[in-house]
Amino acid sequence: MQINRLFEIIYILLDKKKVTAKELTAHFGVSRQTIIRDLDTLSTVGIPIYTERGKGGGIRLLPDFVLNKSILSEQEQNEILSALHGLSNVKTNDTTQVLQKLSTIFNKPTTNWLEVDFSGWTHENDFFNAFKEAILAQRIIEFNYYNMDGDKTFRRIEPMQVWFKSKAWYLKGFCLTKQGMRLYRLSRIKNLTVTDEHFCQRDSLDISGNPISSIYEGGKNVQLKLHIAPEKAYRVFDDLYESMVEKQSDGSFITTMTWPETTWLYDFILSFGQYIEVIEPKHIREIIKSEAEKISGKYL
Repeated sequence: MQINRLFEIIYILLDKKKVTAKELTAHFGVSRQTIIRDLDTLSTVGIPIYTERGKGGGIRLLPDFVLNKSILSEQEQNEILSALHGLSNVKTNDTTQVLQKLSTIFNKPTTNWLEVDFSGWTHENDFFNAFKEAILAQRIIEFNYYNMDGDKTFRRIEPMQVWFKSKAWYLKGFCLTKQGMRLYRLSRIKNLTVTDEHFCQRDSLDISGNPISSIYEGGKNVQLKLHIAPEKAYRVFDDLYESMVEKQSDGSFITTMTWPETTWLYDFILSFGQYIEVIEPKHIREIIKSEAEKISGKYL
């Protein structure tokens, strides 16, 4: 498209300072007349292009020109570069290249004021580029998925969104096996393949409106009532919403919440050690009691 070619001509001139019409013709695979028309178009809209004939001549921009004077304000440039710095933390292949190009165009250094590392200390699968490709191109993906019990299943998914929630990355998508919206934890996805099969967006699905518990590939919902000792106050405020918590006169807390019942839930409760008691429901009390007895049995 012409608009893309015009934009790239400006970038080339900003990057190389000088270029010949012959070089532009070879770069874009178009005729010399097309390049001349493009240069005329750029001059018409106020881009200060001038040419020098003879040996050592070529096409140049005025030395002090930067694109921001024509299109974007100072604040808008900074916002764009800041946003790209944030996006670059998920390590998509093209983000760094775009960031470098815009920094050159805006004549600004690439100051990285924010560093975010979502990975753990051990190696994890890097699926971000594959997910981005599949979501934007609307291509079906396939993978093996391990649930909390370690059972492996094969899934075919229409991917819709990569989501970061509560210290972990998830994939939202329509599961063709289950025929419904599902949420998959990225660390449990193995052997990912982006297929050549395309899908159409399902207009009736609202990926942001589904409660987590209704689409998460885990257990059914359970309503919990917990008593947490004052010694773990910091955990209460780190891990729970204020609406879930009722502080008691002795400094302890009564918390109520509805969460999917999975082994993660049992591990979460056990992580409080002696400073937590399950009040309701009864079957969760029994499970935690049994797990605590198994732990105690290892130290007899």
